[in-house]
Amino acid sequence: MSTNTAAAAPPLPPPRDPKLRHMADALRALAMDAVEQAKSGHPGMPMGMADIATVLFTQFLRFDPLTPDWPDRDRLVLSNGHGSMLLYGLLHLTGYPDMTLDELKRFRQLGSRTAGHPERGQASGIETTTGPLGQGLANSVGMAIAERMLVAEFGQEIVDHCTYVFAGDGCLMEGISHEAASLAGHLGLNKLIVLYDDNSISIDGPTALAFSDDPLLRFRAYGWAAERIDGHDHQAVADAIRRAHKSDRPSLIACRTTIAFGAPTKAGTAAAHGAPLGAEEIAGARQRLGWNYPPFAIPEDVRAEWRAVGTRGAPIRSAWEARLRALPAERRTEFLRRQRSELPPSLDAAIAKLCDEFRQANAKIATRQASGTVLDTLTKVVPELVGGSADLTPSNNTKSKDQTDVRPGNFSGHYVRYGVREHGMAAAMNGIAVHRGLIPYGGTFLTFSDYARPAIRLAAFMGVGVVYVMTHDSIGLGEDGPTHQPIEHLAALRAMPGLYVYRPADAVETAECWTLALQRRNAPSLLALTRQALPLLRINPQQGADQNLCSRGAYVLTETSSNRRVTLLSTGSEVSVAVAASTMLAAEGIGAAVVSMPCWELFETQPEEYRSAVLGSAPRVAVEAAVQFGWERWLGPRGAFVGMTGYGASAPGEALFPHFGITSEKVAEAARSLL
Repeated sequence: MSTNTAAAAPPLPPPRDPKLRHMADALRALAMDAVEQAKSGHPGMPMGMADIATVLFTQFLRFDPLTPDWPDRDRLVLSNGHGSMLLYGLLHLTGYPDMTLDELKRFRQLGSRTAGHPERGQASGIETTTGPLGQGLANSVGMAIAERMLVAEFGQEIVDHCTYVFAGDGCLMEGISHEAASLAGHLGLNKLIVLYDDNSISIDGPTALAFSDDPLLRFRAYGWAAERIDGHDHQAVADAIRRAHKSDRPSLIACRTTIAFGAPTKAGTAAAHGAPLGAEEIAGARQRLGWNYPPFAIPEDVRAEWRAVGTRGAPIRSAWEARLRALPAERRTEFLRRQRSELPPSLDAAIAKLCDEFRQANAKIATRQASGTVLDTLTKVVPELVGGSADLTPSNNTKSKDQTDVRPGNFSGHYVRYGVREHGMAAAMNGIAVHRGLIPYGGTFLTFSDYARPAIRLAAFMGVGVVYVMTHDSIGLGEDGPTHQPIEHLAALRAMPGLYVYRPADAVETAECWTLALQRRNAPSLLALTRQALPLLRINPQQGADQNLCSRGAYVLTETSSNRRVTLLSTGSEVSVAVAASTMLAAEGIGAAVVSMPCWELFETQPEEYRSAVLGSAPRVAVEAAVQFGWERWLGPRGAFVGMTGYGASAPGEALFPHFGITSEKVAEAARSLL
């Protein structure tokens, strides 16, 4: 291609608003230049959506670059995160201090704020991490739920904002979009507005290769308002957003755009999707757009227009702050406490009292049942807890006695019926968490964590305090059989950096693990809980009376002799198996210590002296009704493992443990073999 070919491309249609088009062209130029300099990236989407973004920011979006975490700001989620340069350009032009021109020039480089896909925490103005398509759209449903719930609790004078989403064809193709959009339509989340980049292009080529859905009919079937407009017509975009503001349902605005709008030969083609345009194509685009400035240069008049957009939110924020100050002191203090992610001071005392009650009752119950009892206490002292389940509420025990449902038109409840939508639930919980003001938890069976795993990974990546209540955690669930019996899931989840996996051994440990999950606001936690009843092991009220023993990840639960000859390591339901084995060994004069290890991730952070004291120098036997993978790090040079080597079977749980050799006799036998 030559510049002559580029110059021969037909002229662009004249814009209805030349000023807005010129402002949009600044976004196009920054995207072209940054991707070209990085020799990597996706220029087509930012160039195609620049007009939509310009209308949204100049006429509608409520934000303040100098106070980016203002609680009542509008949220903007870039679900089609590969077009990250659109967001970075907007943040830079509107005056976010940390999104400098130098950061744009360092696009996709090591240590820059301008990662290939937007990463929450890398720069202010990035509401959530996106990139895996559809995740941002599903996160936005959680944000919109949080907004409605907080309105119901604190009033519209304090909470009244919209959640806007930029999404592409890929977001709508991914299955998670069905789960998220179905839930949003059911709940009637009318403050949720999706601006769909309807450009009919994907990496492989035209979307017609694999996609012949009618998104408008599809979303209308979900209960959304849906319409199609010209995404390069500023007035049409503005009018559609105004109609969405008046709607009583969520809105999908399909904006027909041209990918890489302005490029002379690559516009409207897959060639502009995921690769730099090249110097000659960029020169031709500059000529067609009338953008006669060098790379990364923004003329002062355009920069001034964009900076004026950035300052528009300050008086709106100031007026909101005045309304917040006018609230009764108690209500204002509560709102701000939640925004700071501070837990109520009464939590520790409430949990200590509950643990005493478990001991007094000698509670022999399933840890899922114990978790439900813990929640009955927690929801009284931590009012920001928002529960839910993927249609397994009676099995997960996730609904406390005083929780009521969130319903269409009534968001005063604190329990979300997510339906059979594990992936959508997990992603929506991420959205609730990053919104702030509420703490989400949600339940399903541990084996179905596979359906939620992409969203769990993003929660760990972002460092947000979501709590997953995963019950039916082993072959102990019984008759539902191997499709429902998790075998490799604990190992897979423990392999995920930043996720804290808790597998409590009894009711007291369950309460302690719940406390730890709530206290850790900067990371997700997963509770793996049993279906079957377990004996109470923490009977002694003095053991851990002044501390949460689970907080160290592992601890010596029992020791039958000062002369330790073997250490038995275990988690969850198998800790009682290890205790029984230690009693057998003690009868033979073999001193054994039982170490409960409810959270490996916490144990790894303990000082070496503590870990050495707990593990000891004697041979070690680990027992867990799961695969061995990962246990090697704790077993040391002389160790044995008692657990699963394959999938489970359909039978009562009490028959499966002996069938697969997970018994106290087998643990004792393994211990003897090491002596």
